[in-house]
Formats: sequence, structure tokens, C-alpha cells
Amino acid sequence: MSYDTITYQAEAGVAVLTLNRPDVMNALSSQMRTEMLAAVRAAGAEARVLVITGAGRAFCSGQDLADAGAALDMEATLRDEYEPLLRAIYDCPVPVIAAVNGAAAGAGANLALAADVVIAAEQASFIQAFTRIGLIPDAGGTYWLPRQIGFARAMGACLFAEKVTARQAADWGMIWEAVADDGFAAHWQARAAQLANGPTAAYRGVKQALRASAANDLDAQLALEARLQGECGTSHDFREGVAAFMAKRAPQFQGR
Repeated sequence: MSYDTITYQAEAGVAVLTLNRPDVMNALSSQMRTEMLAAVRAAGAEARVLVITGAGRAFCSGQDLADAGAALDMEATLRDEYEPLLRAIYDCPVPVIAAVNGAAAGAGANLALAADVVIAAEQASFIQAFTRIGLIPDAGGTYWLPRQIGFARAMGACLFAEKVTARQAADWGMIWEAVADDGFAAHWQARAAQLANGPTAAYRGVKQALRASAANDLDAQLALEARLQGECGTSHDFREGVAAFMAKRAPQFQGR
């Protein structure tokens, strides 16, 4: 598939999806959402890690309000365009890193929070900007935020629509880490390479187990752990990991 609003490349197990509308701070148009969905699905089939980042000075400024103007049917757009994209990111069979290079606002912030790991440059920020234009947070924001930063901080961030810096987001537990601007690209590339060379099936199990824990009681979670660990215990990567440990060498995982 050819892309006009994003770039996509996959090499050495790492797929990089770059939002590429820097003139509008990578605002999300209908075409961009369609192209992103195709790229996320492609990454799940051909890569071992997916990185989502932005071109220019912003990660993503959220919904492109000029895309449909006052005629925008928000309920239909969220249901038919945002939900499939967010589900594709959330359910991606390989780890997903959001490399947040700059401002992430509105749906752009919540798009980043759908990833498994968020790495942000110190210049980046997260803004639940919705109430500034008379809306509520969407694109999963009311789901991610209370779970990541607690009810009180989530409510304040949504009501006041104030900027949360990358460092503050890391301190709150909203994101994994904030790193220096000048080393940002090299850092997320190294993180992506680490995951691409890791035990992909085990990573998939980690995602499944952690996400199920909020709804499970202890017995159900222990049973799920046992089942997933049983699957991992029969894998090539487990055998290779043990052999490498015993031989005091680096493992050569195959991702299965």
C-alpha cells in the first residue's frame, strides 16, 4: 500500500510508522487514520516491534478539525475510524512503542497512550485539550488515564486541559520514560532493536496477562499465568534462553 499522510518502513524486525503531516502538527484526518490502520496491521504481520512517531515538531495535535468541519459526525467517526485503529494498536501481536517527539494533544495524546510503551522526548507534552472546545476526552482517554495515573490526576488533566510535561508524565506513571531531546531518536531506536531481538511470543503473553489482571481475581490470574507460562515453556525461545544462560552467552531469540 502507498501512503500519503504517513511513512512506513520495516527493517530488521522494526516497523516505524511516522505521522507525516508536519504542516498541521500531524493532525489526524480520515485518510491518515485509514493509512495508519493498514500500517499497524502490516507491522503485526511482518515485524517484531512497531514504533509510532511523528514528523516535525509535534507527535500529533489530535483530530483535524478542518477535515470535515462542522459536518463532522463525531460519534460515527469515533466508532468507525478511531475504534478500529485504537484496537489494532492495543491488540497488535508485537510490542508497540509510541516515540513521542513533541506535543501530543487531544486524540493524539490518547493515541500514544494506546501503545504498550511510551517514550517521550523531554520537549514533548501531553494535553487533554478537549474541554477547551467543549468536548470530553475520547480516543480511549477516559479508559487509559484513570488506570495509568489514578482518578484524581485523570480528572484534573481532563477538566483543566493543562499541559503535562514529559517529565511529569513519567513521574506520574502515564508513560515509561522521558529522555533528553538530543539523544531521543537514538534511544527509542535502541529500545526498539532490543524488543525486535527479544522473545516475541513471551512479550505477547506479558501483554495478555497484564491487561487481564484488572478484571481477574487472584485465582483467575494465577490460572492465566499458568496457561501462558505453559505455552512459553514449550517454545524455542525458552529453550534458547536457558541454553544461553547456561553457556553465559547472549540468546538468539527467533520470536516464536
